[in-house]
Amino acid sequence: MQQKRNIQIIEWEDLDKRKFYSFGVFMTMTIRATVYPATLIRTRLQVQRGQSLYNGTFDAFFKILRAEGVRGLYRGFMVNTLTLISGQAYITTYELVRKYVSQYSEDNTVKSLVAGGAASLVAQSITVPIDVVSQQLMMQGQGEHLTRFRLNSNTEKGKPKKVFGQTRNIMTQIFAADGFRGFYRGYVASLLTYIPNSAVWWPFYHFYAEQLSQLAPSDCPHLILQATAGPLAAATASTVTNPMDVVRARVQVEGRTSVMETFRQLIKEEGAWGLTKGLSARIISSTPTAIVMVVGYETLKKLSLRPELVDSRHW
Repeated sequence: MQQKRNIQIIEWEDLDKRKFYSFGVFMTMTIRATVYPATLIRTRLQVQRGQSLYNGTFDAFFKILRAEGVRGLYRGFMVNTLTLISGQAYITTYELVRKYVSQYSEDNTVKSLVAGGAASLVAQSITVPIDVVSQQLMMQGQGEHLTRFRLNSNTEKGKPKKVFGQTRNIMTQIFAADGFRGFYRGYVASLLTYIPNSAVWWPFYHFYAEQLSQLAPSDCPHLILQATAGPLAAATASTVTNPMDVVRARVQVEGRTSVMETFRQLIKEEGAWGLTKGLSARIISSTPTAIVMVVGYETLKKLSLRPELVDSRHW
């Protein structure tokens, strides 16, 4: 009975780092491509005033698909792939901080909380400039009236260098309007959103996995339990941090400088209900993200185990 109640966590020192990073890039890219449309929809829902353009997640999906086609759901995707760098930084920081904290505490909740927050701090420092540009690209098409920057007509029509032409055009406008600081607009709001989200997700992930292991048959593969725990943890973390995520999106897209002023205006114009905007899209995007991430990440770690440890981990 004890074995099924103890899901062994593969730690940093157990891994072959060369395999870990090689497989990790592929895993991260797969996750990005899978959930990007939901991320784009969430951003447009969060930035719009009331229901001026879309009535919800599915309404937004079908309207974008009809008006802009499948490519419309992937606006800004190419520049967003640069977050592969921050993804690797996140994983490395998480594992290294877990190892460091384990010198002072063996409590898995403490290790997960501290490591998750630290990993998000490092990753967001890399991600925010990429997000600022990709979010501006996301808002083009039907959502262009909601943002300060619009693609000029010849950039929009140029076919050979369309994607990179659009990215360069948006970056030039951001720099002209706000200077280098413009690429870090919303940095504080991002930290206030993603550090708590990451810090909450990991402890809940391990908590749900352990609770499920006590309910499941003893021969149930741990990967199934972990794949179920991931979406539960993601839904919990998304619900807790969504208000700050709405504020973050508006700060970055609308070019605001004050997090508190944006928050007050949101409450004044749309009430507490405005803090839930994009939540369903966020949960919808986080569910497959969590499943793919958990299955991919746990499989990645299993495949990256040092040879002498392969038979020591229940799969």
